[in-house]
Amino acid sequence: KQWYQRRVRELREFGLEPVLRLAESKAGPVVSDNGNFIVDAMFSGVHNWDALETKMCRTPGIVETGLFIDYAKVAYFGMEDGSVSVVRKPTLTGFLGNYASWIV
Repeated sequence: KQWYQRRVRELREFGLEPVLRLAESKAGPVVSDNGNFIVDAMFSGVHNWDALETKMCRTPGIVETGLFIDYAKVAYFGMEDGSVSVVRKPTLTGFLGNYASWIV
């Protein structure tokens, strides 16, 4: 319990609101095959996703982030009205921004 509380505190310091994922068909939290808790983290506002992932990966006790930075060139989002929104990653040609900050 102390370990979990420490990780929650650290995630809050990163600007996230962590929530332990609870199982639907059994009592208690969702546990990975390796015995780790799965924690979902809500956020508000825009983050430097690349820096956040690096900071989280360097935090002892955090095994994986699930941010998937720079993995895809296009993302498809199902909207409430049934439509699909398509977001394409900008190309590097003439692009001077932080291209790695896309989360898909």
